[in-house]
Amino acid sequence: MTAPREGSTFVHPTAIVAPGAVLGTGCSIGPYCTVGEHVVLGEGCELVSHVVLDGHTTLGKGNRVFSFACLGIAPQDLKYRNEPTRLEIGDNNCIREYVTISRGTAGGGGTTRLGSDCLIMAYVHVGHDSQIGSHCILANAATLAGHVSVEDYVTVGALCPVHQFCRIGKHAYIGGGTTITQDVLPYSLTSVKRENHAYGLNKVGLERRGFTPEQMKELRSAYRLLLAAKKNTSQALAELKQSLAEGKAGEHIAYLVQFIEAAERGIIK
Repeated sequence: MTAPREGSTFVHPTAIVAPGAVLGTGCSIGPYCTVGEHVVLGEGCELVSHVVLDGHTTLGKGNRVFSFACLGIAPQDLKYRNEPTRLEIGDNNCIREYVTISRGTAGGGGTTRLGSDCLIMAYVHVGHDSQIGSHCILANAATLAGHVSVEDYVTVGALCPVHQFCRIGKHAYIGGGTTITQDVLPYSLTSVKRENHAYGLNKVGLERRGFTPEQMKELRSAYRLLLAAKKNTSQALAELKQSLAEGKAGEHIAYLVQFIEAAERGIIK
């Protein structure tokens, strides 16, 4: 049995859509989904089946959410007192089965965010007040505690727990099963053998995203200085700043220096 269409928006007869919810043109709400009264869906979103959208949650256009995902649910924080906090999701994301994304807390800024064009694979958890950029991949059962920052073009491997307040720099790649308790350097390939280490550049990912040979060479030199030279982080940063001052390094090195200097939990080297 199918429900009648109103315009080009489809709601399955077993779905529950609260009166205050806003559904954009071309949305499809599948069997047994629940959409709360403060939810806003952009054009062309699809909830496959058994999806729960709760709280003050906004999705942009073209998102596809698979079965048993729960988005905008109350944060797993004992201090939360049902404040009207938010979850904001951009456009064209694919959110797979059993994903949970909590809305924010008053003490953490009030909003959890997910950018656009991300793949969030099955069983991923994104904790309250986390900020995830665009073009990211979170593989199966990656688990982000509250207040985590993930910048653009990051890949987090399967079964990776990320400690609260950690930052993951843009274009970083984290291997499966790696426990993250400090900030992950941008552009890096970080994984675990006996201990967590940054092993160098995310070479394949950067090449796929159009980094030039000159930019790759510049980043390789910087990472050699940070990871392989017999220098501490302060000494390596001083040399990188000198290169910037002399015009021998560009925007990616400037961003790398800025990222390291802003670290509050330290960095994985």
